[in-house]
Amino acid sequence: MTSTAAEERAMQRALELAATPGVPLGPNPRVGCVLLADDGTTIAEGYHRGAGSAHAEADALARAGDRARGATAIVTLEPCNHTGRTGPCARALLEAGVRRVVFAQADPNPVARGGADTLRAAGVEVAHGLLADRARELNAVWSFAVEHQRPFVTWKFATTLDGRSAAADGTSRWVSSLAARRDTHRLRALCDVMLVGTATVEIDDPELTVRDEHDQPLPHQPLRVVMGERDLDPTRRIFNDRAETLHLRTREPRTALAELFARDRQHVFLEGGPTLAAAFLTAGLVDEIVTYVAPMLLGAGTSAVADLGLTAIADAVRPTVTDVTVLPGIDGEAPNVRFTMTPAATAGKRT
Repeated sequence: MTSTAAEERAMQRALELAATPGVPLGPNPRVGCVLLADDGTTIAEGYHRGAGSAHAEADALARAGDRARGATAIVTLEPCNHTGRTGPCARALLEAGVRRVVFAQADPNPVARGGADTLRAAGVEVAHGLLADRARELNAVWSFAVEHQRPFVTWKFATTLDGRSAAADGTSRWVSSLAARRDTHRLRALCDVMLVGTATVEIDDPELTVRDEHDQPLPHQPLRVVMGERDLDPTRRIFNDRAETLHLRTREPRTALAELFARDRQHVFLEGGPTLAAAFLTAGLVDEIVTYVAPMLLGAGTSAVADLGLTAIADAVRPTVTDVTVLPGIDGEAPNVRFTMTPAATAGKRT
């Protein structure tokens, strides 16, 4: 594609708008839009603020009014071509009299894509691919979920140097440090589901909320999900009123993910115990691993993951490390190390 320097600057600005802090996670991608005049100056800007709100193009067009006629629209995602809670953006751009549209990422959603063809058929000049990699990175999880028809799964666990997630007596508070626990809450806030098994609920009684540095729940909470067939005590903390909770009565990871995808959930934060982790790993349904390693040894206790059916060292799962971060100790605690990894079973071939 060909683009001007002004269009590239506008796309960079549109990406900044799309990444505006505070936009709630949900079924829709993050999108930004900038309208340019013929001389390259900005007419108006807009971005999507969450499900049910105006799309980025509609937001910018509303701010531009009649000045949109003859303008160039710079959009981070291909304008949608369907009617959902709002009308199709491709049609809105046509009605506004936009002359040219430049978008970064093609829409992978089979329901919404096709806006570029609609615009071209109506005589609008269309170009795509400008800063496409950055646009896709912004919506990496959303793109994955749409393309694979299931949520992206991040498995998080804390472990000692010898691979124990709890002591022999079952106690696990706290394997990780305060800094690691705060970092976990940061990652939880990036997901729209937190998933554990029934055993974790019975043994640990977690609340599974996202909390700030003062241990107070944040206003927006992911869906808490318990997976397993057994009945649970309704007084467990996961059933309190601080967030919505869903009990999926299945032990099958694919069934659970299908149900969550049907509920418009795109990112699962797997925090269950070793049995649940092993079930997702052996099914090839872990897309990212985040582990916090604490400088301690237990020698016995609960392993971080249950039996994977492997007997030879040659068969070991060997994740690809993508990031290593040392988390400094707080209040005299020893530092912890956070490893972020891609499982070898799904590296480059996610299912």
